[in-house]
Amino acid sequence: MNAREIRQMFPILDQEVNGKPLVYLDSSATSQKPVPVIEALDKYYREYNSNVHRGVHTLGTRATDGYEGAREKVRKFINAKSTEEVIFTRGTTTALNTVAASYGRNNLKEGDEIVISYMEHHSNIIPWQQVAKQTGATLKYLPLQEDGTISLDDVRETVTSNTKIVSIMQVSNVLGVINPIKDIAKIAHENGAIMVVDGAQSAPHLKVDVQDLDCDFLAFSGHKMCGPTGIGVLYGKKKHLEKMEPIEFGGEMIDFVGLYESTWKELPWKFEGGTPIIAGAIGLGAAIDFLEQIGLNEIEAYEHKLAAYALEKMTAIDGMTIYGPKEASKRAGVITFNINDVHPHDVATVLDAEGIAVRAGHHCAQPLMKWLKVSATARASFYLYNTEEDIDKLVSGLVKTKEYFSDVF
Repeated sequence: MNAREIRQMFPILDQEVNGKPLVYLDSSATSQKPVPVIEALDKYYREYNSNVHRGVHTLGTRATDGYEGAREKVRKFINAKSTEEVIFTRGTTTALNTVAASYGRNNLKEGDEIVISYMEHHSNIIPWQQVAKQTGATLKYLPLQEDGTISLDDVRETVTSNTKIVSIMQVSNVLGVINPIKDIAKIAHENGAIMVVDGAQSAPHLKVDVQDLDCDFLAFSGHKMCGPTGIGVLYGKKKHLEKMEPIEFGGEMIDFVGLYESTWKELPWKFEGGTPIIAGAIGLGAAIDFLEQIGLNEIEAYEHKLAAYALEKMTAIDGMTIYGPKEASKRAGVITFNINDVHPHDVATVLDAEGIAVRAGHHCAQPLMKWLKVSATARASFYLYNTEEDIDKLVSGLVKTKEYFSDVF
């Protein structure tokens, strides 16, 4: 299946915006949804909408089978050992906050260290800031190389015997950098620390194998990988999850409730309080089926090809600054850039008039913006439904933007 055939499976892309054919280049923020996912959601609500686990009637059984079937699809997708290690959450942010609040608060003390990097998304910074304040632990930042990559020598120097948690994104939502998580995890474990991975930008775009990475926790979101919004996954090694306490309490996650004491269900349900995200999980399962039919390795290779093509075309534009590695092999399908003397919001506005959707702002990565010495950037992010023609339209729009503001000023 080629990109043009894949594109036809995404109904939203077949429209005009501001009188121009839509070119969607904002998949790092959220991906579009293919027909099989839309149909899976529609079928659930039309044919077997019901709560899960609680009832013995037919609709409840079908809903439970769909929900737990999706958990098994996630298990296979990331190669977890057991479905006990797969917890459904509202998204990456909730998953990371769960690790910070449950594991971090109960395992850190004054003098301990948490290591993250300057490139992290806010959802992988703020929870650790809060835990550090609450426990007295120290928050440390890995330095970045000039091109925004992480050096393993710097990891070895930063991670010490006092480090208890290392939390790093596998793929940067700004720089497109693909970080050497397996090597970082090895260094973390050698120093007695656990490895937490923000997989929001990796799970949709490349094959993630938690056993091969040997990470202790992995967080990712459904909406960035062709699934619905409001559903995500927290993977955790069973030995950690068994010792962790839930942070939400109520229905579904309990075993026994007395007047003054209660006990929790076994894994994974003790972390899924309340009516779970049933439709979202079923939709995520359909998204996983869709992605695996195409192949994650094929998606990764195709995005490297798109990135290489975009880098070649965009670097030829005078006054263009591109952030992150210059080699397409070192980055995912994300290119963040600025045009000299043109604010990124103005760039995005002009491109939108041409039907081209890109992101502009700090991308929930203000510490990285400070490191880059800019207040904001524009970002084009590609996915399996994009084509070289989309990039040609982007480049044409950027040239038009540059010429427009040259005439204005």
